[in-house]
Amino acid sequence: MSGQSQKAFPVSWDQFHRDARALAWRLVASGPFNSVICITRGGLVPAAIVAREFGLRIIETICIASYHDYTNQGELQVLKSIAKDVLATGGNGGKGILVVDDLVDTGKTAKIVRDIIPNAYVATVYAKPLGRPLVDTFITEVSQDT
Repeated sequence: MSGQSQKAFPVSWDQFHRDARALAWRLVASGPFNSVICITRGGLVPAAIVAREFGLRIIETICIASYHDYTNQGELQVLKSIAKDVLATGGNGGKGILVVDDLVDTGKTAKIVRDIIPNAYVATVYAKPLGRPLVDTFITEVSQDT
């Protein structure tokens, strides 16, 4: 067998929903939040669940392409940035803004978002060790080779 093998971490939609709701519950003590910014595409579903749990109606996206073939990260590209009026909901560099994604892998995408809104609160459902320092909270840690 050549190369490193990847570990699988299959997650059903039911489990993903439970994990996203657990993320919302964990975030209660970290608010209040004025708005949610989801990192697309993976952050769309957990951000919707978190926004629903918090009763937040201001939901925005930042579109960053990193996985071009679903297995290897390529050059990062911001396809759509954050609307200025949404950035304004979080004064002081994004304080009061919650950023949600499904997974932090290497942390490269999270770093781009942190550069744009340094004081935002960043939460992911799943985290790998390389990206973990770039998020404020997560639910489940998985190994880097997963």
